[in-house]
Amino acid sequence: MRLALFQPDIPQNTGAIIRLTACFGVSLDIIEPCGFILSDAKLRRSSMDYLNLADIDRHISWEAFVKKRKQSRLVLITTKADRSLNQFAFDDNDTLILGRESSGVPQVVHNAIPEKVKIPMDQRARSLNVSIAAGIILWEALRQTSNLS
Repeated sequence: MRLALFQPDIPQNTGAIIRLTACFGVSLDIIEPCGFILSDAKLRRSSMDYLNLADIDRHISWEAFVKKRKQSRLVLITTKADRSLNQFAFDDNDTLILGRESSGVPQVVHNAIPEKVKIPMDQRARSLNVSIAAGIILWEALRQTSNLS
């Protein structure tokens, strides 16, 4: 199981997701460019003391990520999905992709990923914070695949 952030905008959310993946022993892919300077100092500050526990791979672009990734199934977490979280079967080798806080993923990325899942929520709401969505999705994926310690 892996989590991937597509061009994250907000360093605090990225730090929270680094902490989340470190706590669950899940690898994290950060697909650049980010909406902030992604330096070791900024990562240390935003992820507190969890950076040394995290397994992070940085990719300079979507194309670089696609070339380097293992043959895992990509699952896009998006409000535009037809299937809800409670209707989706996760696999041990899934890479769960979350888009930018400001705009999600571009249409080319959306079209490239056949598996899409949404978190069911009140129809009047637009979306969840990306770090909260990451926690909900990751927990359910790990629960389904029995990868919880």
